[in-house]
Amino acid sequence: QVQLVESGGGLVQAGGSLRLSCAASGFIFSDYYMDWVRQAPGKLREWVAGITRGGAPMYVDYAKGRFTISRDNAKNMTYLQMNSLKPEDTAVYYCKTYLNGRDYWGQGTQVTVSS
Repeated sequence: QVQLVESGGGLVQAGGSLRLSCAASGFIFSDYYMDWVRQAPGKLREWVAGITRGGAPMYVDYAKGRFTISRDNAKNMTYLQMNSLKPEDTAVYYCKTYLNGRDYWGQGTQVTVSS
């Protein structure tokens, strides 16, 4: 079955960095586009970054210059390197993909940025 498992979240001060990881299994990882999405308390989920099969990245405006999405198809892993973190980045971060007509989500990893 399709599984996505995030890790790497934690508590950091404003200006700090975190590297999130997503381990994928149950599908041919190299054939699919991967996303990172976040959700803050009381807010809707919002897309942060995505990466194509070949490794071409896309970002939401607030992530440009601070976040880097990458993937390692040999390891079935995708990553989100987050630098210069701000309190407004506090959220649960999820990795996501779309296949067989539906979205698949990981369980999420908590990122908390203190001021």
